Amino acid sequence: MTANISQRTAVPVAPLTVLLPDDVTAPARARYEVRSMLLGLGLDEVQLDDVLLAVSELVTNAFEHGECPQRLELSYFEGQLTLRVHDSGSKVPELRAPSPAEARSRGLVLVQALSEDWGFECCPGGKFVWAVFRIPGA
Repeated sequence: MTANISQRTAVPVAPLTVLLPDDVTAPARARYEVRSMLLGLGLDEVQLDDVLLAVSELVTNAFEHGECPQRLELSYFEGQLTLRVHDSGSKVPELRAPSPAEARSRGLVLVQALSEDWGFECCPGGKFVWAVFRIPGA
């Protein structure tokens, strides 16, 4: 007797690249594009909250501390979502604990808390700051 067991083959989702405007609308544009893609993969709103907050923080940091945020890249494969934000600056991101009196400077602390891993890589023309999330179910 032969069992009829279907196997689901994991197929990588085509990566998303969002060209970012060089103005304060960049975080909203990035969130909109990422949200649309992830909802299209079948994720629900609750699964998106941490990712969308990290998108906002990474793009805002690129805008405020980098030099000209250029693009956001998103890839998803076998439950692992990777966000990468490119800017043309050479200054590397610095994780630091803000004092309780500071109203800002918590972006990377949030990204670190929300993601499985984060970091940066220098490349020709600038750097990528990235974060990885585990999101099963798409």
